[in-house]
Amino acid sequence: MGYYNQTPNGRQPKPSHAGSFFAGVFGVLVGALLMWLLFSQAPGLLPGTESTNSGTQIQQQNREQQGASLDITTDVTKAVDEASDAVVGVSNLQTGGDFFSQSQEQAVGTGSGVIYKSEGDTAYVVTNHHVVDGASGIEVTLADGTKVDAQVVGSDIWTDLAVLEMSNEKVQGVVELGDSDALKRGEAVIAIGNPLGLEFSGSVTSGVVSGTDRAVPVDLDGDGTEDWQAEVLQTDAAINPGNSGGALVNLAGQLIGINSMKIATSQVEGIGFSIPINSALPVINQLEATGEMVRPAMGITLIDLAQVPSTYRDDTLNLTEEVTAGVVVSSVVPSSAADEAGMRQYDVIVEMDGEEIGDIIELRKHLYNEKQIGDMLQVKAYRNGELLEFELELTDNSTL
Repeated sequence: MGYYNQTPNGRQPKPSHAGSFFAGVFGVLVGALLMWLLFSQAPGLLPGTESTNSGTQIQQQNREQQGASLDITTDVTKAVDEASDAVVGVSNLQTGGDFFSQSQEQAVGTGSGVIYKSEGDTAYVVTNHHVVDGASGIEVTLADGTKVDAQVVGSDIWTDLAVLEMSNEKVQGVVELGDSDALKRGEAVIAIGNPLGLEFSGSVTSGVVSGTDRAVPVDLDGDGTEDWQAEVLQTDAAINPGNSGGALVNLAGQLIGINSMKIATSQVEGIGFSIPINSALPVINQLEATGEMVRPAMGITLIDLAQVPSTYRDDTLNLTEEVTAGVVVSSVVPSSAADEAGMRQYDVIVEMDGEEIGDIIELRKHLYNEKQIGDMLQVKAYRNGELLEFELELTDNSTL
């Protein structure tokens, strides 16, 4: 078919054979060029190359679908590897049964513990007092699931610490002790334990040190009245029921705290507490050696001066503006060392044996780490704005 041109008089001209020829040739050339471009860009479409190139494409797709196998090691994984074998489960066994059935020991609660020492054929575990309280038997579950019978060597309700002993035949790891006094706010720490029981044994949570030298009120007998202020570290690493007695470690895998409790309300997130190892160690050593914790006592109850409202500082304590830190005597036990030395309610202790005392934790550290029962203690305290000196002969706290 040729091209037609319209003439002015309206008649159709005869077809042009030369135009038709050149149009056909042009079409063939354009078609050949398109085919060349197509096959040069997709050689797999050429006959004889389909199977080879399809195989190449399939191999490439397989390589893309295979995940890379990587051995990722971080400071956290190294610390967990160092410490995890020393973290155990601690089951509190108590005798149960009714009138018609034979009594037998049953697990009424499960917490955590840390193997801190292995000597001879005996391994020693530190845990919380409340984990083993009331137990007629103790069963320790090692990191590999092995169960070992253990005995309570000693327990201290005030610091919420207990020491267990057991055979070390199956023990695979002993934790290295760190220095909790060297911790900094914001330093990374890791909690290892058994939240909600042995089903989640060896669980790891991480966080930071939120605060050091915290004093947290504790009601020991459940009567709604504060009995003690626990000396603890604060962390945002998750500590759940069952983590009690477990390890808080630094990035070197060293034990720097014994996990103890958390604030559990709907308004609060990420506030957990751990007993600093430097505070726990004297208690652990004495429980291991004697089975009980006997402390030197002054015979007073205490409140941090920082917690006293300014109105009471002025009206009740009569302190000058220069006195910004110290410990207020809230009550004196009759016939105690403090009573016999002449100390009174509302005295504000600022110094012991020449060492400045800024809060309750510093007072207890000096009293429990530096003094023994029967020692003399030199105390300086403000009363109505006047600085007084007292000398106390420390007594056995169990006699109060």
